[in-house]
Amino acid sequence: MPSQTKIIILAAGKGKRMGGDIPKVLVRLNGKPLISYLLNSLKFLQIKEKPIVVVGFRADMVKEELGDSMEYVFQKEQLGTGHAVMCAKDKIGTANKLIVLYGDMPNIKLKTINNLLELHNNESPVLTMMTIKVPNFENEYAGFMGFGRVIRNEDGNIKKIVEIRDADEKEKKVTELNPSLFCFDSSWLLSNLDKLTNKNAQEEYYLTDLVGLAIEEGKKISSLEISPMECVGVNTPEELRYAETIVSNF
Repeated sequence: MPSQTKIIILAAGKGKRMGGDIPKVLVRLNGKPLISYLLNSLKFLQIKEKPIVVVGFRADMVKEELGDSMEYVFQKEQLGTGHAVMCAKDKIGTANKLIVLYGDMPNIKLKTINNLLELHNNESPVLTMMTIKVPNFENEYAGFMGFGRVIRNEDGNIKKIVEIRDADEKEKKVTELNPSLFCFDSSWLLSNLDKLTNKNAQEEYYLTDLVGLAIEEGKKISSLEISPMECVGVNTPEELRYAETIVSNF
């Protein structure tokens, strides 16, 4: 892939529900830090620029673990995914594409990231978002209940993203979900980041709100459906145990 692509990895969280006093991305999964699984996939991408890692809680530990093969941005307060990218905007430079990934999603595959870039390059939208579909919200799919719902119009185009806290009963039954994994046109992103607000229940700035902004502007949005198992996050000890059963060691 051409070198005008930058990758931002969000890795600032403490992981309060995980216990202990280390950053969530350094929690051990099958003996290795959570974030190491993603980084192993990224090292095979044909992207020359160093990934930008947004750090916060115990940033020193993350930097010590990852070393100087990354660029680092400090997020003093964790005010949402949109805020994390705001903190990193000065590092984007001349890159014309920006991929946003999460250090606590260990199962994203190299092929998936390449497919995301390929689709974005071919269709030239302002953003390309990954989506997942689940059969239900039971058993191994229970952890996806909190994901935002992808609502499409009659033509199959994305109409809106509805967060679970705002969804009505009909919308809650929608099984196409938003894992908040994106590739952005950098110039569009940078011109719209400041339009994000924290007027929501959590008082945070959400990257997902950029989907709504793009729709309001009539901009093109592309989407790539991927396996739900690639989007298993680790927020609780129970999710960690489940992730241990599905994540491939490297």
